[in-house]
Amino acid sequence: MKIGVQLHPQATTVNEMRTAWRTADALGADSIWVWDHFYPLYGDPGGAHFEAYTLLAVMAADTCHSQIGALVTCFSYRNANLLADMSRTIDHISNGRFVLGLGSGWFERDYTEYGYEFGTAIGRLRALEAGLPVVKERLARLNPGPVNGRIPLMIGGSGEKVTLKLTAQHADVHNTFGPVDHFRHKMEVLDRWCTEVGRNPREIERTVALAPTEADKIAEFAEAGADHVIFMVGNPYDLGFLEKALAAR
Repeated sequence: MKIGVQLHPQATTVNEMRTAWRTADALGADSIWVWDHFYPLYGDPGGAHFEAYTLLAVMAADTCHSQIGALVTCFSYRNANLLADMSRTIDHISNGRFVLGLGSGWFERDYTEYGYEFGTAIGRLRALEAGLPVVKERLARLNPGPVNGRIPLMIGGSGEKVTLKLTAQHADVHNTFGPVDHFRHKMEVLDRWCTEVGRNPREIERTVALAPTEADKIAEFAEAGADHVIFMVGNPYDLGFLEKALAAR
C-alpha cells in the first residue's frame, strides 16, 4: 500500500508548505500533492491561496523521494499542449517523479473570476475527453521527453458514464474518495469499463483520498481494491498521523 499526502495550498504561506513537503518527503511518503484551484475551498473565502503548478516546480526541486502532482489538475485552466510542456519540465526538475493528475473541473468561482467559461459538467467532461489525446501526443513530441520515457497519467472523479470510461481508455492511475462502499462500487464500475475497452484492470493504480481521521481504515480500503491512500491535510500541517501510518505499514 502506498501512502501519500495532499497539502492544501490555502490559509498558509509558501514557507509553511515547503517545510511540510520536505517533512513528508523525509518521512518516506510515497506521494505529495496539492490541489489545482485559485481560491480557498473552505474557511475564509478571501484567505491566502497559491497556484498549483508554480508550487509543484518548487516541490520538485525541494524533494527527492516522493512522487508529486496535483490532485487533480483542472484541465480547463491551461491549454493542453502547454500543460504537457509544463508537466514535462516539472518531471525533469523532479528527476522523473511527476504524475499528471487530470479532472474536468467543478469550482465555479475559479472559472468566473479568472475568465474561463464554466459551461456545463458534460461540456467540461467532453473538453477533457478531447484534450487527453492532445496531451499525450505533445508529451510524445517534446524534446527532451519525460525522464522515464512517459509521465504517469491520473484521472480523478467518480462519474460512471464518462470519467471512469476515460480512465479505462487513457489513465495509469485513478483517484476517487470514500467511504469504503462508495470506493468499492466505483472500482467495480472501472473494472467493467476496462473489460469493455479491452484493458487489463490491474494496469490502473487505484488511489483514494481520505481525511487523516480515516487513517485507521487503510486496511478496509486495501480490501476494497485501493493501492494508494492519499491523506488530505490543511494548515497547520501536522504530519504525525502520516509518520504513524508509514510506520504501521
